[in-house]
Amino acid sequence: MKHLLLLLAFVFIFNCKDEKQAPVKHVEIPFVWEGANVYFLLTDRFNNGDTLNDINFGRTLKTGKLRGFEGGDIKGVTQKINEGYFTNLGINAIWMTPIVEQIHGGTDEGTGLTYGFHGYWASDWTAIDPNFGTKEDLRELVETAHKKGIRILLDAVINHTGPVTEQDSVWPEEWVRTEPTCDYKSFENTVTCTLVENLPDIRTESNETVELPHQLVQKWKSEGRFEDEVAELEAFFKKTGYPRAPRFYIMKWLSDYILEFGIDGYRVDTVKHTEPYVWQEFKDVCNVAFTEFKKNNPDKALDDNHFYLVGEVYNYGISAKKAFDFGDKKVNYFDGAFNGLINFEAKWNAKELPIDAFFQNYSDVLNSDLKGYSVLNYLSSHDDGDPFDPSREKPFETATKLLLCPGASQIYYGDESARSLVIEDTQADATLRSFMNWEAIQNDATTQDILKHWQKLGQFRAKHPAVGAGVHHIISKDPFVFSRSFSKNSFEDNVVIGLGLSTGKKVINVSGVFTEGEKIHDAYSGQEAVVTNKTLTITSNFPIVLLER
Repeated sequence: MKHLLLLLAFVFIFNCKDEKQAPVKHVEIPFVWEGANVYFLLTDRFNNGDTLNDINFGRTLKTGKLRGFEGGDIKGVTQKINEGYFTNLGINAIWMTPIVEQIHGGTDEGTGLTYGFHGYWASDWTAIDPNFGTKEDLRELVETAHKKGIRILLDAVINHTGPVTEQDSVWPEEWVRTEPTCDYKSFENTVTCTLVENLPDIRTESNETVELPHQLVQKWKSEGRFEDEVAELEAFFKKTGYPRAPRFYIMKWLSDYILEFGIDGYRVDTVKHTEPYVWQEFKDVCNVAFTEFKKNNPDKALDDNHFYLVGEVYNYGISAKKAFDFGDKKVNYFDGAFNGLINFEAKWNAKELPIDAFFQNYSDVLNSDLKGYSVLNYLSSHDDGDPFDPSREKPFETATKLLLCPGASQIYYGDESARSLVIEDTQADATLRSFMNWEAIQNDATTQDILKHWQKLGQFRAKHPAVGAGVHHIISKDPFVFSRSFSKNSFEDNVVIGLGLSTGKKVINVSGVFTEGEKIHDAYSGQEAVVTNKTLTITSNFPIVLLER
């Protein structure tokens, strides 16, 4: 079995001619977040749809390599949605890094001058940074995505403001602390502190009334919207009864993106660095806003799913189940707050475990201790310096292990096109954040073969909730054949997947999943066959089958 995925890669590259696709009947497929196929992109690094917004606020100083704005924007994402790029990849949710207005200056954290291209250095939560686009751009993005059945996740930061620079003064003391720096040795020294030097920490524990920061007052007045913003805040605090404390201002500002644009969820940054009850409060605020949006815009509601929150509890792994351990305290971030957490463990499990144990373990946990919740698995990401395959030597194996793993999947932009994560002359996480390699997708045959494999698996996953949210059952270990089953209300979904099979003719045991005489479709090769004597015979040039009714 250890050669399973190497064989798949070899055969796919040298036998990439598809058999003719057979027609498959249409079935109304429910969307379930537990098995979502999420595409994560850095807004600034994905696609430049508007070159006129590339420079703003005098951000023209020389930066460290890949530490300045590169031109990617909201329009660029919308362009790729319209082109069908995400649909072809089987994506049903897009997560974008924060798009709120960033600090205007740059800062050097020891890795060269850096601007807030990544979006995590907020200066004004109520405005979209012009480098990323406008509110009209965001409105068009959400509406375009929804027409394609794709959800939009924005990225929420409540823990901190951006760094202090010559252009960006520190927020008032009642809003932020500037010391001590976290040492991460206890719960308190992970929460009541700054993540790093010069990253002011929002006083999320405070219930004391605070006035608006003078920076925002001055800025809003100069933009002619001070009275409107104040009136909205007055209405929010009157309606909710929340104290005028720092965290509730930010929650209000973030909920506006739900009310105004109808975004479907938030990925929440630096969760473990903020008091756990804050996220329960944030969940409530988001739910109220989402309900109000659906009420005001019944024609724009995709379905009856609730607002989605997925949290970044750095170093959380699925083996911890619901209890993240700080050493001196365990915290459950699921109940009353998050629908799922990012699973930092998947890259290790994919590398260290046999694939049958990898999949079985995840299914067991997700259908017991984490039932009703999920994890978001990834094998590479924007701030994980030790990804599964940094040199992109195993792109086929990466796709197979990520997209067929139980749980929700997070494709990091360029996973599907083998965008290298080893960039010369970069410092720290900059090596993970190069611009999307569109030229290779357009012109390189090997990249195109890799992408085709990701597309086949991604489309199968999107079509079948059973893949990510179903119950896993091993049919045979060698060759590795397994089934996944899922049911919701009157919808039932059953699939059989085989890996490491022989090329040419292959006979697959499908007993207990498909019935005698049923015509079954292999979504990988496009072949069809009839169940005979509890088996299915498929003849294709691939060592993989994706079997569906």
